[in-house]
Amino acid sequence: MTDAPLTPTDDAGVPPQDPNAPGGFRILTQYVRDLSFENPRAPESLRVEGKPAIDMNVELNAKGRPDGLFEVDLRLSVKASVEDQAVFHVELVYGGLFQLFNVQPQDIEPLLLIECPRFLFPFAREIITRATADGGFYPPFMPEPIDFAGIYIARQSQMAANADAQPGQA
Repeated sequence: MTDAPLTPTDDAGVPPQDPNAPGGFRILTQYVRDLSFENPRAPESLRVEGKPAIDMNVELNAKGRPDGLFEVDLRLSVKASVEDQAVFHVELVYGGLFQLFNVQPQDIEPLLLIECPRFLFPFAREIITRATADGGFYPPFMPEPIDFAGIYIARQSQMAANADAQPGQA
């Protein structure tokens, strides 16, 4: 034990940041909010000939909390099928609790919907890979890396197009 003075902390137990320092975030915790794995045709589905068709969907959600922290959820849904027969279906909602510091208001949304999911994804990927391996599939399904910036930009473009299409707005 040292005699060095303790650094004061804010309400979240984190030392205060230099207001002139560049903005960033801390991952306070990560968690599985929901996990579902279905193998409806086992054990026949384990002897599938050829490569199954994969349909993967990604959904991102972020929300602020009254304590100043932010929750980010990464929802991944993976369906595999062969000739319209279900092989497996995995649904995962993987979340994280983040603390932002020195982030400009206009940078909060991109940070929460691009950078935070980028840090969560490798853990979610491992959970999906492990679930398919534990379900008996070899090789297990391993999701490819996701371009979260591309998803964000596409979403912003879609929202702008929808706003332009609203009739009677001035």
